[in-house]
Order: sequence, then C-alpha cells, then structure tokens
Amino acid sequence: MKVVIVDDVQMNVTLLQHLVRKLADCEAHSFTDPHKALAWCQDGEPDLIVTDYMMPGLNGIELVQRLHERLPDVPTLMITANHEKELRHEALQAGVTDFLNKPLDNTEFLARARNMLALSVSRKKLADRAQWLKEEVDKATQDLARQAHETILCLSRAAEHRDPETGAHILRMSHYSRHIARCLGLSQADQDLLLAAAPMHDVGKVGTPDLILLKPGPLTAEEFEVMKLHTVIGWKVLKESTSPLLQKAAEIAYTHHERYDGSGYPRGLAGGMVGDRIPIFGRIVAVADVFDALTSARPYKRSWTIERSLALLDEGRGKHFDPACVDAFLNDWDEVLEIKQRFADEAAIEAAAEAAESIR
Repeated sequence: MKVVIVDDVQMNVTLLQHLVRKLADCEAHSFTDPHKALAWCQDGEPDLIVTDYMMPGLNGIELVQRLHERLPDVPTLMITANHEKELRHEALQAGVTDFLNKPLDNTEFLARARNMLALSVSRKKLADRAQWLKEEVDKATQDLARQAHETILCLSRAAEHRDPETGAHILRMSHYSRHIARCLGLSQADQDLLLAAAPMHDVGKVGTPDLILLKPGPLTAEEFEVMKLHTVIGWKVLKESTSPLLQKAAEIAYTHHERYDGSGYPRGLAGGMVGDRIPIFGRIVAVADVFDALTSARPYKRSWTIERSLALLDEGRGKHFDPACVDAFLNDWDEVLEIKQRFADEAAIEAAAEAAESIR
C-alpha cells in the first residue's frame, strides 16, 4: 500500500520512512515539497497521506483540501505541534481524518496508521464489490434483453407461419423503420429499440381466422372488420409485459394502421395539427410496412414497381402518412435499396438467422 509522507524537514521525513517500513506491505513516497506531493497524488492513488501542518507555500490543511478535490476518501493523518482547537476544527472540516502531536510517539503512529490503512482496504473492497455488482447487474440486464429479443423472434415467427407474408418482409420493414428513425434524428437507442420491436407489428394475426387471413381474393366488409382486430389482439398479447421492448412492440401493433388524417383503425387516431396522437413509432412503421407490402409479391397479388409504390406514398402524405416520415424514408435512398436487396425473399431463412445473431 502507498503511504505518502509530506514534511518540509528532511529529518522528520527520514523518521517517518523508518516507521512506515515497519508496516506490512507498505511503501513510502516522501516529499519535502507539498506541491510535488500534490502532483504525485494526482496519478499515484495513495492509500494514506501523512502530512505536517506547518510547511512553507502550502500548509497541511491547504494540501488536504486540494487532495480531497480528487481523492475525497483517502484517509489523512496530520502531525502538528499546535494544540489549538480552532486549528483542529478547521482541519477536520477540510477532510483530515486524525491527528498526532509532536514530539511523535512511534507506537501511537504505527497503531493509527494501521487503522487508517485498514480503512483504505475496506474502501477498496467496497469499491470492488460495487463494481462487481454493477457488472452482475449489467449481465442480468443483457440476459433479460436477449430473452426479450428471443421472445420477439419466436412470436414473430409464429405469426409469420400463419400469414402469407414472408419472414423477409418482417426483416425489410423493420430495417426500413430503423432507417426512417435515423433520418428523423432519433437517438441510437430508439433506433435499436424500433428495429427489435417492429417485427411484432402483425403478431395479432395469430388470432385471425384462416378463412380470412389466407383468402386469395378481396375481403368483404365484414371480413375486413375481423381483419382489423389483429391490431387489438397484438396489443392485448403484448401490453401486460413489463419489458420496455414488448411494451413498445404493443404500441406499434396497436397503432401501425392508424392514419395521419384520423381515418385509420382501430381507434381513428390522428397526427399533425390535431396533436400528434399517433406515437412516432406507429407513424414510422406505417410507412415502412406499406412500402414493403406494395413492392412484395403475395399469393393474391403481384408486386408493385418501386415507382408506383413511391407515388402512393407521395399521394398519402398528410393523409395516410406523416409527411416527415415519408421524407425521412426517401432520404438516403441507396440505403433503402440496399435493405431491399439484402433481405430479398429468397434469402429469408438465412437473413432471419443473421438478424437473430445481430440482436444477441
């Protein structure tokens, strides 16, 4: 352990060095200039500071005050010939831990130094335990996040097996969503959260009857009303979770079919001038989901061209879609094309495996 000795009289320094050598596992770092001692302590991480009070240029109290700006928990032992209470009160307020009077009693010095070094050992153990606890909490948090991500993927795949849409659709639209979030200036944490939660947008389709979900032709008005319920079902499935990820997924499932002008479902929420009541993640996913649905082939329809799909997005600005989200989607168009190519339908299985690994 490192014991710093500060005294402007070399004879006193020599005596203290001799005493420190009697302490187990200790090394002395001695200074007759308090400014040099202060400089060493900035990086030296002392375990005990032993300082004289009367020193030219910087007395013991001033030295301790300066040291405690950076090292508030290091014990300090002040040696002084002054017995005035006012001085001791001032020293205690400055952070001095204990005092020894001159002439120095060697036995008393060794006992008090051992006690203070024991304080340093305990402080370090507490600090190490706090760091260990932090690391354990971080590990547990990462485990919970990984489990939540795995739940997302499992539930998404369950919905995917009942839906004529492919797994690649889920990957494309979630990456389109993160792209929009980035171009809108959302934080990296929000971008990552959206990427992980967006695949759950249609999980409520697990409750949609096959006759409706797999119908090759247009739905009747009554059938469409049943189809709309997948937003409510998805919300009910996810909303009771305490996981922030699943809570956000519930919000997306509930709101991604709302429209900016209030004509969407299930609640007819609106955005823009009437109060931005559609959550931003729901507005983002609405753009990403529709674009990919339009440009993807389904058993009941052919894929639209990119040009025709973009024309529909433009036509829906301020009606179906938040204009800011449309503009963000069109920003950095090369990235959109790269996402579309990377998660092409024929590579759905491989891409899903890659996505699962990236989440972990």
